[in-house]
Amino acid sequence: MDTRERPLSPHLQVYKPQLTSTLSIMHRMTGVALAVGTLLLVWWLVAASLGGEAFTTIQTIIGSWFGRLILFGWTFALFYHLCNGIRHLFWDMGKGLDLPSAYRSGWIVIAAAIVLTVSGWVCGYHSMGAL
Repeated sequence: MDTRERPLSPHLQVYKPQLTSTLSIMHRMTGVALAVGTLLLVWWLVAASLGGEAFTTIQTIIGSWFGRLILFGWTFALFYHLCNGIRHLFWDMGKGLDLPSAYRSGWIVIAAAIVLTVSGWVCGYHSMGAL
């Protein structure tokens, strides 16, 4: 068979993004975001151990609108990765592998991550007085 007659492997431009593929990509992205966020947490802890000026600097950065946006995104990444990880545990047990269940659990993961993120920030706001 001539190589020119062989079908080409499907490319990303051929496929429409689907919920399952989008959630898989998001799971990987949130894993990276959690790793980067953990480095920022370490930076914050080191600044706290160094004392006044270093800690004040990082607190100013974290307390800015951009810092809060980063923290909000990190919080969403944490809850999304957690919920999707639980979903994967069910898949590992052989449950919810059919397409309707996979879509239903995918939407549940998205909703749960949003609800947990917002409720975490609202509860934090009320318990601390203000963010």
